[in-house]
Amino acid sequence: MAIEIYSPLKGKVIPLSEVKDEVFSQKMMGEGIAFIPEENFLHAPADGRIDSLIDSCHAVGFHTDSGADVLIHIGQDTVTLNGKYFKAKVKEGDVVKQGDILIEFDRQKIESEGYNITTPMVIANTDEYSSVLPVDMDNAECGDLAILIEK
Repeated sequence: MAIEIYSPLKGKVIPLSEVKDEVFSQKMMGEGIAFIPEENFLHAPADGRIDSLIDSCHAVGFHTDSGADVLIHIGQDTVTLNGKYFKAKVKEGDVVKQGDILIEFDRQKIESEGYNITTPMVIANTDEYSSVLPVDMDNAECGDLAILIEK
């Protein structure tokens, strides 16, 4: 049975290979998909638990109830903002449902400071599965099917 991971936000969809950070574009962190956000809220991509929340609130690690480890990183090099324009709505250990808001961020202000807002979402434990396939789409609404994982 396939594991389904949903879009954590509304936005344009691009392949990881187009992300301007080679850690993601070279899939060093795992297979996935990237979004150019059109809203300021990051939502849970599935039911699960918050495993890690970076102090600057620009990235979150998430363990789904189905076993997939999901990493979502808002923007490129946004760690250097030290949390400016980011507000966590969850903390490590929180149990969340698909669609719950995880992080609120101000994409316009982040971009106005010269940061790329492209947001990769990767399956950090890709090597545990036979396939991790991003869904082929140009634009996503929050909650659209984004990644299919086969055990």
